[in-house]
Amino acid sequence: MTGLIWFGTQDFQSFQKARHACDQGDGLSSYTWSEYDAREGGVQVLKDPVNNVKITTELLKIQGGEHGGSWAARVKGEPLDHGMPSRISTIFYFGVDGLGGLEMDTDEDENGLEGPVTFSGSTPDLSDFIIRVEDDPNNNAIVDAPHAHAFADRIGKTHFMGIRTPPGDVWKARDLLMNAVLKHAQEAITPYQDPAKVAPDPSFVLQLPDEIYTSSNLFAVQKAFDGEFQFDVFYESASAKHNLSSSVLDLGIPALQKKYGKRFNDKFPMPIDASGSLIAFSKAITSNLLGGIGYFYGDSIVDPSFAREWDEDETAEEKRTGPSLTESRALLTATPSRSFFPRGFYWDEGFHLLHIGAWDNDLSLEILKDWINLIDEDGWVAREQILGEEARSKVPEEFITQVPSYANPPTLTMAVIAFIDRLKSYVTGPSDADLGMNLGLDGQATFTDDDRYSEDDVYLKNPELAQEFLRSIYPKLRRHYDWFRRTQRGQIKQYGRTARSRSEAYRWRGRSEQHVLTSGMDDYPRGPPHAGELHLDLMSWMAFFTRTMSNIAEYIGESDDEKSFIAIEKAILDNLEDLHWSEEDQMYCDVGINDDDDSYKVCHKGYLSLFPFLLGLLEPSSPHLGPILDILRSPDHLWSPYGIRSLSASHPEFGQGENYWKGPIWMQMNYMALSSLYKKYAKEPGPNQSRAREIYAELRKNIIDNVFKEYERTGYVWEQYDALTGEGRRSHPFTGWTSLVAMILAEKY
Repeated sequence: MTGLIWFGTQDFQSFQKARHACDQGDGLSSYTWSEYDAREGGVQVLKDPVNNVKITTELLKIQGGEHGGSWAARVKGEPLDHGMPSRISTIFYFGVDGLGGLEMDTDEDENGLEGPVTFSGSTPDLSDFIIRVEDDPNNNAIVDAPHAHAFADRIGKTHFMGIRTPPGDVWKARDLLMNAVLKHAQEAITPYQDPAKVAPDPSFVLQLPDEIYTSSNLFAVQKAFDGEFQFDVFYESASAKHNLSSSVLDLGIPALQKKYGKRFNDKFPMPIDASGSLIAFSKAITSNLLGGIGYFYGDSIVDPSFAREWDEDETAEEKRTGPSLTESRALLTATPSRSFFPRGFYWDEGFHLLHIGAWDNDLSLEILKDWINLIDEDGWVAREQILGEEARSKVPEEFITQVPSYANPPTLTMAVIAFIDRLKSYVTGPSDADLGMNLGLDGQATFTDDDRYSEDDVYLKNPELAQEFLRSIYPKLRRHYDWFRRTQRGQIKQYGRTARSRSEAYRWRGRSEQHVLTSGMDDYPRGPPHAGELHLDLMSWMAFFTRTMSNIAEYIGESDDEKSFIAIEKAILDNLEDLHWSEEDQMYCDVGINDDDDSYKVCHKGYLSLFPFLLGLLEPSSPHLGPILDILRSPDHLWSPYGIRSLSASHPEFGQGENYWKGPIWMQMNYMALSSLYKKYAKEPGPNQSRAREIYAELRKNIIDNVFKEYERTGYVWEQYDALTGEGRRSHPFTGWTSLVAMILAEKY
């Protein structure tokens, strides 16, 4: 594990606000990958106006050997305002948890080190490796400051620290290292604590103590800079036998950027009239989604006995009570926001994989496979993957425990359908990528015009391999599907309901009085909780899930299953009309139970009422499509210059309470609307085709214009956008499903 910490040395207070996870409270004006590819590396830019520094990190991944290859990283800094001082201290750290170890090969010196600093390590998975940190010769230290003569032996040196952390605690590196700096500073400043004396410059005392403890598994190196700076970090795998130097980055980063640009133009073609800044924006939000992919490992907290009163009948047979820890699990996943939501979310991941799959099909399948592997023997997967102590440290207490009767929108099905669509449309031919990197005879990296990663569409190029993948996930996905049908089933025969199918109705378990977190639309208005209620969105998701299973079964030759799924889908769609369409309100609605135990429609104009349209379940000839488009296009209800609102502007709860899903504009829902319009209702003949085309064009423009405007104004894309002003709201950077705007620009649905 590696990481970067930095703080300003213009005063002592800046140390207390050291940057590490780029939290929203840090006040960074920008935090973005301008280019990033998970196979190759990329360039990241961080702007810190409080400390007057722009930090650029460059990462280059280098294939070779049997243990994952090598990599090189460069950290550069320059003043944001060149007319003002920029004084920065950086701490670069690396640690090993579990089997294996690290040690510093460079001889220790109590006053710091000069020249490159080298470490060696070994783990079962990585085998032997070397880490080397090298300064740029043009770096400047702070020398003209109070008491410089007293600290002359330490000024301009690289300071270091080696700490032994308990198993599982390497992730606490920031606190451990900052405490070491603070302890050293308190000792160094003791002789100057007389109020009559001038304190030493912060850069002279806010330093690591140049100590290494026995059996250290966490190491850090620190430098203090005045003005522009640069240093390189090289990780050399012994099995790859690379000889890395600064020239690798000098040549490799421009080559990577050029290759990325060519690949991006091929994967996400932009409108002909797109400006350079709009193209850069699209690259950045795509790169941030990819840069937010992380590997998580650890246990979860699960409580199978928890139930609210309207769900108690479903869990009464559970013998165990109270939460417990599960076995540790592994997950490769994208994250909604790598600083604010650094964990896996089921509801979000299906949307992430649409975008990732369009960029790198095989990477998306690796992530999808990990999620499928989380499905347990009952068919359940937790909606939030909070794996291990580090993940739990970023989650409010009330959201940590997961309940095995709770579901989430089965969006992974969208990723499966997208993969099958790519398989059906894939055209073989030579790669469009022009640049690559090979190793020369001397082991030094060189650059050629070959495509280094032409194998990233292996599953698309090999139909047998693709079919094997689908066969491998089918049993667990089928178990997951059966779990939904079993645990989230709603009641039909009771409460005087009539429907063509006696079995197809659904409701979300795990709701509270005011929230249905399991639906993904947390505070969206619903009826009072009741064991007999039915939820339109879950009914729609189950139709989509069934259609997905039918498509997989067809592709892998499970003809009997395919017929069964087709019959179930028809039953769900029939009941969607029988149970959820309100002729009086001309909209689809939830179904509730009143005080007399009678069934009634619970109708709230908003995202919920659009679901059969959003998931493409309606035929273009449906008489219900026109009324749905009326609601969508009405400024009094969902239409705004910035995108479709989550709740009608005329609704009494619009903008009320926590106002999470009571008006604000969400990009994934707008993407679903555009996708349905583009692929179905604007494409296929029907009475609303012309209108669908007009709505599509206008909605697409509104979304692109507003998200781009807010990005340029604030430096970020946001979790949601204000229903009245279009301004970014909630967490940022939110380059999970909001990054779908890049897909919208390229019309990839």
